Amino acid sequence: MQYKQPRSVQVVIFSETSAERHYLLLKRIASHGGFWQSVTGSLEGAETHRQAAAREVLEETGFDTCEEGLIELGVVNTFEIAPQWRAKYAPGVTHNEEVCFALKVEERDARLDPLEHDAYAWESYDCAVEMLYWESTRRAFAATQLIR
Repeated sequence: MQYKQPRSVQVVIFSETSAERHYLLLKRIASHGGFWQSVTGSLEGAETHRQAAAREVLEETGFDTCEEGLIELGVVNTFEIAPQWRAKYAPGVTHNEEVCFALKVEERDARLDPLEHDAYAWESYDCAVEMLYWESTRRAFAATQLIR
């Protein structure tokens, strides 16, 4: 059995006009929690965090980006893997390390993977933070406020 790596990425996608910044939120399908989040995913094989982030952005939104377009947020979240997902990891693995990035894009329609997400929304910062489920996601969103 191939176990998931306890290393992952989060990518906060935003668009910006002279007036305001909007953030892309993805809604997980009901069987996976039904909550709003940013792009997330585990590293595969020998991928670097940047490679995984670019791959996950493409898989979850259809946005093709280069690794150089990713902005390091300086946020690394470490959290306990929920018990219902632990069987996907090697025995004894209980925590995951998540490296966070941001990506600036033009606001456009996202192409969702229906096995993961069933809706998306572009929202203001304040609205997006209210919609987010995980505190680790809020930390990454807060770090984007330092991007000028």
